[in-house]
Amino acid sequence: MGYNFQAARVARAARSLTQSKVAGNLRYNEPAWLRVVEAIPPSEILTRPYPIQHGEPNPRARKPKNLFRPTKLVYPEDELRRDFFKDHPWELARPRMILETDGKDSRHWDWSKGLRQPGLALSGECVVQRQLWLMENEGMSKQEAYDLVRHEFYKLRQREEIESRIAIEEARYVGGYFGKNQIQAALDVEDREYEHWKAWATREIKKVGDQFEQSRALEAAEEGDDGIEDAITSVFENTQPAPL
Repeated sequence: MGYNFQAARVARAARSLTQSKVAGNLRYNEPAWLRVVEAIPPSEILTRPYPIQHGEPNPRARKPKNLFRPTKLVYPEDELRRDFFKDHPWELARPRMILETDGKDSRHWDWSKGLRQPGLALSGECVVQRQLWLMENEGMSKQEAYDLVRHEFYKLRQREEIESRIAIEEARYVGGYFGKNQIQAALDVEDREYEHWKAWATREIKKVGDQFEQSRALEAAEEGDDGIEDAITSVFENTQPAPL
C-alpha cells in the first residue's frame, strides 16, 4: 500500500512555478496562500484514522469490511422524502423559496398544528416533517401517518388551486389580462418544432427522390449504350467480306 505525499509538495511546486518566466520578464503572481503553506505544510500521516461510526455495527459480520471508509449519514426523513416524491414527482417541478430570515426558522414551526406553518410555503417537505412528527409523537406507523398527512396535503393543494382560479376570474372580470399559461406556451413550442421537422422531412424526401431519378436515368443510359454496342457487333458479324 502506497502513501500519497503530494500534499507536502504543493508549496514547492507552487514556488517553482512562480520563479519560472511566462514570456520575457513576466512571472506568475504569487498566490496568497503560498507563504502560509510553506510555514505550516500539510501533513500525511502513515496510519489511517478510524472514522466516526454513525450507526451500530453489524453483529453478524464475521470479517468487517470498509473499516476506514467514512460511513453514510442517514436520517429518518430520507426514506419518507424518497417515498413522497416517488408518488408525487411533479411536486419537484414547483418553484420553492429557499431563503430564510435568520437561519432558525425551523424553531418557529410546530408540526402538531398541521401542514401550514408561518413563513413556509406548502411543499413536499411539509408532508415529510408532519409525517415524522406523527410517527415520533403520536405512535403512528409509517403508512398510517403517510395516509393522514397525504389527505391533508391534497385538501390544501385543492384549496390553493380554487383560490387561484377565483382570483383569476375576478381579475378578468375587472379587465385584467393574462398571457399564455405554461401549457399553451408548451403547445406553441411543440407546433413550431413540428413545422420545422415538416420542412426538413419535405427536403429530405425531395432529395431522396432526386437521387432515385438520377440513378434511374443512369441505368437507362447504360442500357442504351449496351444496346448500341450489341447492334454494331451484330452488324459486323453478319457482314461478309467482298471477294477480291
